[in-house]
Amino acid sequence: MPDSDELTSEKSAASAWPSLLGVFAHPDDESLLAGGVLAQHAAAHARTAVVTMTWAPDSPRAPELADALRALGAGAPRMLGYGDARNPQAAPGRPRLVDAPLDEVVAALVQQIRSFRPDIVVTHDALGQLTGHPDHRRTHQAALLAAQDAELPHLHLEAGEPWQPRAVYCATHHESGVGELGPLLEAVGKAVLAVPDAYATTAVDVTPYLVQKWAAILAHRGEVARERPLPGILARLPREIRNKIIATEHFTRFTPGPTKGDPAHLSI
Repeated sequence: MPDSDELTSEKSAASAWPSLLGVFAHPDDESLLAGGVLAQHAAAHARTAVVTMTWAPDSPRAPELADALRALGAGAPRMLGYGDARNPQAAPGRPRLVDAPLDEVVAALVQQIRSFRPDIVVTHDALGQLTGHPDHRRTHQAALLAAQDAELPHLHLEAGEPWQPRAVYCATHHESGVGELGPLLEAVGKAVLAVPDAYATTAVDVTPYLVQKWAAILAHRGEVARERPLPGILARLPREIRNKIIATEHFTRFTPGPTKGDPAHLSI
């Protein structure tokens, strides 16, 4: 991986490693998609935190999320409490994330970004990961917009002082890297969607942090006990195969703010 990649090497003011704010749709997404990177940065004394879009703070999955974040060193849960598109028990009485006004969702994330002031935001990709979950896609959309809006002082006046993350990294899976995971998902009736290889700009080997990552995945006990969710699928695999699947995390890097000197600029 290039030394200039912010996800693993560019310095921030408080640490030799940049601070990370994960923005993920459901409890367990943070552990599956970026658990290694979160643990890696926490071990380097960088500030890390996770915003979870769905499930209420008083739901059964909230204490599981707290245990997972503790294993990763990512602080206390920041749960926005929207409903899950596919589970009405996630947040009774609250709108589903996919039904909530986009401006409202973006404003909530701007508040989180301005409060935490991360160097990097990590979220879902445009496909909604391998399975194309609508909550993942909605989270991707809202996170990209919020990362741009957070810098502009005339937007979301109630959300705090402006702040611009240096980059957004979207957790992704590329076509040649799906490997054993594809057949495992297909076997339980799930879709397998992957981006072209060139779309994945960053690969992070998180092998040194597999203990923390696996502990965080196991903390989502309800999902581990079920057949179709990925934590349950992984828990039934031999350790060698499981470790091979979760040892590398892939991302696509975006720059949320304006950049000068782009050779592909518009001109009149």
